[in-house]
Amino acid sequence: MPTPSMEDYIEQIYMLIEEKGYARVSDIAEALSVHPSSVTKMVQKLDKDEYLVYEKYRGLVLTAKGKKIGKRLVFRHELLEQFLKIIGVKDENIYNDVEGIEHHLSWDSIDRIGDLVQFFEEDEKRIDALKEIQKHNENG
Repeated sequence: MPTPSMEDYIEQIYMLIEEKGYARVSDIAEALSVHPSSVTKMVQKLDKDEYLVYEKYRGLVLTAKGKKIGKRLVFRHELLEQFLKIIGVKDENIYNDVEGIEHHLSWDSIDRIGDLVQFFEEDEKRIDALKEIQKHNENG
């Protein structure tokens, strides 16, 4: 199982490849706000652990294992963003909150949050009712 740091890299590499068709060390470094040398070290580790194939000066590609995990990590991130939005977290806080919690939840918890998000999205009235409760609590 990848570490939280490895997960951040795999998720970012997956998103870059989905968006641009490729992921360069410089793109990863910029996206994660780290030095290219840090990216190179991590990419070598991810290559050793068979999440990707890295050839110096040629680039990298995710393995089937890396793609599967990358897709799942992106799903987890997007699901948590949806969940926080539904429960009324301010938009400006959502990204940092997700970054803070995503590595600390089990996949069982993620699945249950997915069930809850689905419950609310199946009927718009449920989200409206939740917003009414939130409004009532704010007005005390």
